[in-house]
Amino acid sequence: MPKTIQLAHSPDADDIFMYYAIKLGWVDIKDYKFENIGLDIETLNVEAMKGIYDVTAISFGMYPLIRDEYALLCTAVSFGEGYGPKLIRRKDKKLKRNFKVALSGRYTTNAMLFRIYYPEARPVYMDFLEIEQAVIDGKVDAGVLIHESILDFDDSLEVEKEIWDIWVELAGEGLPLPLGGMALRRSLPLNRAIEIEQILVDGVKVANNRKEELCKILEADELVRISDEMLIKYLDMYASDKSIELSELQLQALDRLYQIGFEHGLWECPIKTEDYLIPKEYSTLRAN
Repeated sequence: MPKTIQLAHSPDADDIFMYYAIKLGWVDIKDYKFENIGLDIETLNVEAMKGIYDVTAISFGMYPLIRDEYALLCTAVSFGEGYGPKLIRRKDKKLKRNFKVALSGRYTTNAMLFRIYYPEARPVYMDFLEIEQAVIDGKVDAGVLIHESILDFDDSLEVEKEIWDIWVELAGEGLPLPLGGMALRRSLPLNRAIEIEQILVDGVKVANNRKEELCKILEADELVRISDEMLIKYLDMYASDKSIELSELQLQALDRLYQIGFEHGLWECPIKTEDYLIPKEYSTLRAN
């Protein structure tokens, strides 16, 4: 009988792209049946704190809050390299020190970095699809755009600050900006955890190998909000071959993110990322 695994991810183009190869049957899923659940990233963050789903997309910036219940997976990762979320405002608006800002969620990585950099700002939280209009309408003084919305926004708006620039100021030069990844519930048996992680690695790898074909399917099925050249551009940013498995540089970036969080009192102890990954050597030991 197939083992059902809840796989929760956001409905954004990069998440759908990275998991759809599994849904299409392009990957050997052994004796598993994956139940796909699509929710916005902040809902996923909150649900992860409740331990709801077996495997879930999360914002890297909140992982230390769930580290005892979830292991961090090495795959389906999104980093910015010279780009990332954008703080935007109306062109006719000058921001005060305590400006009101719309953020996509309290536990997102961009919100973590924003609050550290702008401690006097007054955040309000809303669905990321509503942020641009809230800024245009003057409901907030500024907003942080994420996902596909960073590629194209209203002409009345301009970028006040790139979250990438905040990251470089806080972390130093040479590290990619950690944004989002995946976590797996620790209550799953270790051998199962290793298998599930490898299935996800294979899924992201196959998706990248068959990117053009997969993009056509996603567009035809109306599963993405952008299309054609813009979709490819977005996926090249956040769902590329650098998303398949964490690199040494990406691990260094995560360690720096968690050090920054510790230094600013967001969690009680420093976090070393490798200590919270699934120990793959277990499968080698079992085979001997």
